[in-house]
Amino acid sequence: MRETPRAEPPQPRPHRAEAHTSGASCSGTPHRSDGRPPHTPRGARQPDPLGRPGTTPPVPGRPALFSALVALAVVTWQVLVHGPLARLDERVSRALVDTVPRRLSELASDLGNLTVALPVLAAAMAYAVWRGRGRQALFAGLAMACVPLLVVPLKEWTARPGPLEPWAHGYYPSGHTATAMVAYFGAAHLVSRRLAPAAAVLTAVTGAGLVLRGFHWPLDVLASVALCLPLLCWPVLAARYGRGRIRGGDAWRTGSGGTPSRSTDGPTS
Repeated sequence: MRETPRAEPPQPRPHRAEAHTSGASCSGTPHRSDGRPPHTPRGARQPDPLGRPGTTPPVPGRPALFSALVALAVVTWQVLVHGPLARLDERVSRALVDTVPRRLSELASDLGNLTVALPVLAAAMAYAVWRGRGRQALFAGLAMACVPLLVVPLKEWTARPGPLEPWAHGYYPSGHTATAMVAYFGAAHLVSRRLAPAAAVLTAVTGAGLVLRGFHWPLDVLASVALCLPLLCWPVLAARYGRGRIRGGDAWRTGSGGTPSRSTDGPTS
C-alpha cells in the first residue's frame, strides 16, 4: 500500500514581502510604500526656516539679510559723514554719467517708474488671485506698500544731493530701484519662480540706467537693494501664515478616531 504524501505548509517568501515594503525603514514605520510621507499634519514635510537650504527663490536667506543690513549701515554712515567711500562713489559716478546715449539710460531708468512697475505687479497679483493664491497676492501688495515707508524717511534723514542737481536733496536711497526690485521679484514669484533671473536683470538695468543718466549715485542704488532685500521674504511669511491656518482648522475638524479631515485651503506655494 502506497503512502499518500503529506502536503507541505506554505513557506514564507521574504523577497516578496520586501517587494511590498520597499521604502519603509522598518515594520510599523508610518511611511507609504513609495517612501513619501503620509498626507497628514504630523507626517507632512515642513519647509526649512528662513535662510537654510530648502528656501525657495527668490527668497533671501539669513546670511544674505545680515550682509545686506551691515552694508546698508556702513553705506549710510559714509553718506552722512561724507567719508572716503562716499567721495569715491562721487568720483565713480562722474566718470560714468553720459557714457551711453541719454535716450538709452532714460529708457532703462524708467523701468523703476510707478507707472511701469506697478502695473506689472498688479497683473501678477490678479493672476495669483485667479489661481487661488490670494494670500500670496496680498503679501506681495503689502511688500510694495512698505517701500515708501522705508525709503522716504532715509531720504529725509540723509538729505544727499544729486549728481546733476547739487542744490536738490533726498537722493539717498533710490526709490526707483526699490520699486523695481520689489515689483519685479514679487511678480516673478506670483507667476513663476523661473522668472526670477528676469526680475534680477530688470532691477539691474534700472539701477544702471539711473547711474548712467546721473539721476542717482551708485551707492544710492546699492542702498536700495540692501534696504528692500528683507521685503522679498514675504513668500516665507505667507507660507507660515497659511500653514498656521491649516493646522488650526485641522484641530477643530477632527473626526472619529482622532483622524483630522482634509483641509480645503488653497495651495500655499
